[in-house]
Amino acid sequence: MQSISLPGSAESRIKSLIDRMVAWFLLLVLAVTAFIGTAGAAQLAAFVTPNEMKSGSLLLKSKEGKFLEAPRLGADYTVTVSGPTGRTILTQRFTNPANGWVEGVYVFPLPETAAVDTLKIVSGNRVIVGEVREKQEAKVIYEEAKRAGQTASLLEQERPNIFTNSVANIGPHETVVVQIEYQETIRQSQGTYSLRLPLVVAPRYNPAPIVQTVDFRSNGYGIAVNDPVPDRDRISAPVLDPAKNAPVNPVTISVDLSAGFALDEVTSHHHTVKVETIDDTHRKLTLDTGSIPADRDFELTWTAKGAAPQVGLFQEAVHGKTYLLASVVPPSVAPTGPVKPRETIFVIDNSGSMDGPSMQQAKDALLQGLDTLKPQDRFNIVRFDDTMDVLFNDAVSANKEYLDQARAFVSALQANGGTEMVPALKAALIDSRPNDASSLRQVVFITDGAIGNEQELFATIGQGRGRSRIFMVGIGSAPNTYLMTRAAEMGRGTFTLISEVDQVKARMEDLFNKIGQPVVTGLSATLDGSEAALSPAQLPDLYRGEPVLVMAEAGQLKGTLKVEGMIGETPWSVSLPASAAAQGKGISKLWAHRKVAEIETAATLNQIGTEEANRQVLAVALAHQIVSSQTSLIAVDKSPKRPANMPLTRADVPLNLPAGWNFEKVFGKEVPAPLPPAPRQRDAAADPFMQLAVAEAPASASAPQQVTLPQTATPAGLLAVVAALLAMIALAFRLLAMALTPKHGSPQA
Repeated sequence: MQSISLPGSAESRIKSLIDRMVAWFLLLVLAVTAFIGTAGAAQLAAFVTPNEMKSGSLLLKSKEGKFLEAPRLGADYTVTVSGPTGRTILTQRFTNPANGWVEGVYVFPLPETAAVDTLKIVSGNRVIVGEVREKQEAKVIYEEAKRAGQTASLLEQERPNIFTNSVANIGPHETVVVQIEYQETIRQSQGTYSLRLPLVVAPRYNPAPIVQTVDFRSNGYGIAVNDPVPDRDRISAPVLDPAKNAPVNPVTISVDLSAGFALDEVTSHHHTVKVETIDDTHRKLTLDTGSIPADRDFELTWTAKGAAPQVGLFQEAVHGKTYLLASVVPPSVAPTGPVKPRETIFVIDNSGSMDGPSMQQAKDALLQGLDTLKPQDRFNIVRFDDTMDVLFNDAVSANKEYLDQARAFVSALQANGGTEMVPALKAALIDSRPNDASSLRQVVFITDGAIGNEQELFATIGQGRGRSRIFMVGIGSAPNTYLMTRAAEMGRGTFTLISEVDQVKARMEDLFNKIGQPVVTGLSATLDGSEAALSPAQLPDLYRGEPVLVMAEAGQLKGTLKVEGMIGETPWSVSLPASAAAQGKGISKLWAHRKVAEIETAATLNQIGTEEANRQVLAVALAHQIVSSQTSLIAVDKSPKRPANMPLTRADVPLNLPAGWNFEKVFGKEVPAPLPPAPRQRDAAADPFMQLAVAEAPASASAPQQVTLPQTATPAGLLAVVAALLAMIALAFRLLAMALTPKHGSPQA
């Protein structure tokens, strides 16, 4: 067969044309490939495959099978105790181990008494100081900074003891340092002073929303939703199964303790510490192990050498005003008349979160409570999970027969199910003898408080407490102390904390000794000689060993602070000259925080409307620059970092399960959602601040965390097919060109 030979010029033109076509096709292929890469970057920039991960890395898995390496967090607590107050600097280090840009979101606890006033971003040699703004305004500023590629931090209060820190635009393998500062009062009871650092937010049980169908009587129906936990998605962070994951979020703690009096015992109840003695009144403490996982609260207590101080009086001048903090412990007075019999209703939580050591602590506490009853007393027991049982139809006499039945009932309890706390409280508050003045009615409520619908519980107390007094007993390694303290305050009782089995005996004895002693009632405080705003305006009743805590704001502090009331049937009063007050630190912030709590309690009791309460809270919080339900802290680094064409992915920092908790009892085996019901889906068009990643399952190396991750609207699969076809066509043209070009040495016709 003869080869076809074209004229030289025609052959050159054809080869040139074919080469240009191939070049154009190759450029088109590159453009399409680049477009696909850009379109898919929102999913691929921060994603990896399990094989790409190093040993020990934690993956979050999307429904589509993509993996995102979880952010890492370390925290340092530096606490300075000065007499009655403590100042804490909390340094959080957010590290992005992924190759893409992320927004780290961390849900973490603080003491319910913490007045949070400072937020800083540490960027190289620069420190960006945050501002307290109205909550929605701060959110808008943060979202604008996030879109602009700027590093920003937004600190929001979800509950007085739950906060969320969102940090935008953390670069690949970058660490962003954020500092938070807060002021708090030191707790005092029975001559013991205590500092508590909550380190982990325990998973909350969130009751399902009540959905009502409403007939508008106009040929149509409407749906009304009444959700007891409207922010359930904001307090439900991903939680790790300790059986499948090593602890995360390491914490260091150092405490500089200047008590203001000679110290006797200083005790860390759950962590081993090194103690350095500076002098009789001063200690420095650090963790013996250097760091600990954030899976249980840190508790430090101290006592005075000799008799504990009975009175404390401190002042602080800020912006032309003077703030006063007074603490007075009423004397212990023996009963002067016959002791009234008690009607005690014990309520015990046996939900899934109580499984393990917590359940044993709760049962031991209740059994010890039964042992304190006298024959003339009456009692009953209510147990609850997501169901409820009342042991007797009504309170019964504390005789041997009924007590034996009660002990058998308590001993047989096992932890399981959800935490429907409100029905149990309502049952405990049912009083068949509401006008009986011959006995004291007391509700002893034993729980870890792991619920998200606290406001429902508070409203129940406000509406139905009657003559009952409510005593909260907090159980476990990470109890909800905000629930406990507010419920006890509204129920005119006290809060007792039990974190270990070996604390049950001593602390329950203290509780029942308190409630068996005369109560200090009818308390009032006045500051003669000054026009002052006192907080709280209405002082609570007190029990033996509990101090009266009064705060005041005045233009000029002078005159005498007088506190008076009745101890049993005996009048009691004490007068404190304002001129004797020593200088204190952070008292103005503490006054503002206490004032906010007072306003919120008034709203819960329907003494003021919600809108008016929010207005008052906003005014106080802005004036004193503290975080509240109506204000947030926002800090923005004005220098953009993230390139405009690089996507940003949200990544929630996973939490440890609190120490002693049983993962399967809380989350179940088959449906590992944070807590039933699952967080609601949001309409992206209707919600500009739509959550980009919602936890659906516990994270682990073997069973990675399920999250909803951002998707794109680009048909990437179709574009990939088109790109492949174009590449094949380009290759075909090139082969044709080679076939039409004579090879050197080919035979000629």
